Amino acid sequence: SAASEGDKRRQQYQAADKKLNETYQAAIKRAAAPQRDLLKKAQQAWISLRDADCAFIGSGTEGGSVQPMIVNQCLAEKTAEREAFLATLMQCEEGDLSCPLPPGN
Repeated sequence: SAASEGDKRRQQYQAADKKLNETYQAAIKRAAAPQRDLLKKAQQAWISLRDADCAFIGSGTEGGSVQPMIVNQCLAEKTAEREAFLATLMQCEEGDLSCPLPPGN
């Protein structure tokens, strides 16, 4: 049913969001003080963009029973992409100047 499918999508989004928050907190801890503010700004801007994109994607089904499912699927996908991006920043090699975070110990 659309309801159980919707629940599944919402749970996928919640799981992706939890994982993203863990990776983001680890990145914030590793970042030097001036970079922390930049990362926070980037994350806030990304959240606004993600939410706006997903609202737009769901707008074709405005008011319909599948709209929350479409929006949650979008949120889950974009959130997982962001988590993967932040995770790659945590894997930097020593001496990689394109990487803003120092390598982990």
